[in-house]
Amino acid sequence: MKLGVFTVLFGSEPLAAALDRAVEAGLDCVEIGTGNYPGDAHCRPGELLADAAALTGFRRAITSRGLELSALSCHGNPLHPQRAIARASHETFVRTVELAERLEVTRVNLFSGCPGDSDSATYPNWVTCAWPTEYGELLEWQWRERVVPYWREQAAFAEAHGVRLGFEMHPGFVVHNPRTLLRLREACGESVGANLDPSHLFWQGIDVVLAIGELGRAGAIFHTHAKDTALHPVNAPLNGVLDTVPMDRPMDRAWIFRTVGFGHGELDWRRILSALRMAGYDDVLSIEHEDVLLSVDEGFRRGVAFLRSVMPTEPALAEAWWT
Repeated sequence: MKLGVFTVLFGSEPLAAALDRAVEAGLDCVEIGTGNYPGDAHCRPGELLADAAALTGFRRAITSRGLELSALSCHGNPLHPQRAIARASHETFVRTVELAERLEVTRVNLFSGCPGDSDSATYPNWVTCAWPTEYGELLEWQWRERVVPYWREQAAFAEAHGVRLGFEMHPGFVVHNPRTLLRLREACGESVGANLDPSHLFWQGIDVVLAIGELGRAGAIFHTHAKDTALHPVNAPLNGVLDTVPMDRPMDRAWIFRTVGFGHGELDWRRILSALRMAGYDDVLSIEHEDVLLSVDEGFRRGVAFLRSVMPTEPALAEAWWT
């Protein structure tokens, strides 16, 4: 396996400085945001597509340091009921796919987005229960009228450009677990898969090893984030994990994101990495940092050290377990 970092961690620094950090830490890969939620501090697709010299310079900045660009990431909500927001997310997605093709990057990471509840809605409506029955009716309307039509067209567009789409299973969006990821893949084709982020699965109560097996059987794991989650020993059992308390109030929340190793231990992560190998994934682990209890520097440093201690570094001896 290879170790990388999502350079959004270092968004306050220039691209060169962020890449130097990756080199100093002995990493193999970088994942770079291109706009929408990750921001475009290190990569502005429109500018690079319009300027051949700038594009060459961007590529050289990465390759000259011996790094690989594992993915471009443009997480947004192109299904947002407010047209301006949806349009901006869509345009960033289109430019990101076009840039990925030019850079010979085969993976773009993103969110599925979430539509509203009608043609006149102004805010997304994430359905989380089946009863009363109007919730189920709304969910089917969203998939039939918004989700599948949009992503079927965009998946074909990405495939035509040699790009696979790694959807992060994230609550708040229609794709938030293996079932919804595979539903989208079935509707839109094999260019749809997962950017597997265990942190979002942990707090939903999903067994990450089982999720990896389910997605692996479908050949649907395209990229992996290395981020952890810790559940509060009182708040989670008391109020459940559907938590709207602001993220900057960790003592009041049911769960918070943590640096790898601070939410789940070495054995858990060894099992996850072994499951990835059994599922045929022997690629990048891209460190993402959203830990409010550790600084970026400490979280990055500790994350690298922890993953180095548990990740396999040589080729596996056996093929994927289902072959």
